[in-house]
Amino acid sequence: MAGSTTAERGERQQESSGPPPRLRSRRARLRAIVILGLVLVFLGIPTVWLFYGSEWLRAEQVSVSGTRVLTPAQVEAAADVPLGEPLISVDTDAIESRLRQELPRIDSVDVVRSWPHGIDLKVVERTPVLIVQKGRKFVEVDDEGVRFATVSKAPKGVPVLELTLSRSSSAAASLRRFGGSRLVREAVGVARAVPAAVARDTRTVKVRSYDDISLELRDGRTVVWGSSEKGAAKARTLTALMKASPGARYFDVSVPTAPASAGS
Repeated sequence: MAGSTTAERGERQQESSGPPPRLRSRRARLRAIVILGLVLVFLGIPTVWLFYGSEWLRAEQVSVSGTRVLTPAQVEAAADVPLGEPLISVDTDAIESRLRQELPRIDSVDVVRSWPHGIDLKVVERTPVLIVQKGRKFVEVDDEGVRFATVSKAPKGVPVLELTLSRSSSAAASLRRFGGSRLVREAVGVARAVPAAVARDTRTVKVRSYDDISLELRDGRTVVWGSSEKGAAKARTLTALMKASPGARYFDVSVPTAPASAGS
């Protein structure tokens, strides 16, 4: 019994020699973490240098696409891209902000890094749907009612907006209530709703009050539209009315359920 007990004690001493299994596992994990950290450090230093310190990934050229009226040179000058800086540190939001501020004709722009050396400026210009004559010049108005550019020559095929507010009490009240900018937006809404065939033939959009908007066509015909409300219904009614009365010179769709035409 005594011998057996001594042997068992020896085996237990051998089994208990060294750190417990749980401690060994912790040490192994710690060693792995240290090794991984060293690897990341050695990999990270060259990566940071590559993007920020080397000459390989720097902004060296600018490309412009999507311009119609603007020139690429105008866009590039307004963008003021910091050439020579690390491409990764170029502030694309600041470039976009400068372009919108300097060139109101730009509706939207994507500023994209084109690795390894380029900045791409993808521009969408505003399109005029109406123009306002101002002396010998013309102010272009887009489909949101934004007056974005003044030009010396009227763009072809774009109707002229005339704010010919009458002296009636209703027109004065309309101007006080909505303001000139709102009336311009109402005219834009009408211009957008007019059937395409009529839009191509529209010479002037006249606004006398909020609910008194009319169109003068190039051949002398007149369309009384009313307000910009129910534009889709008025467009359908006008198309049908013009087909039914091809010789008419006057069309009234201000109440689309009760249209009228006259003249020959």
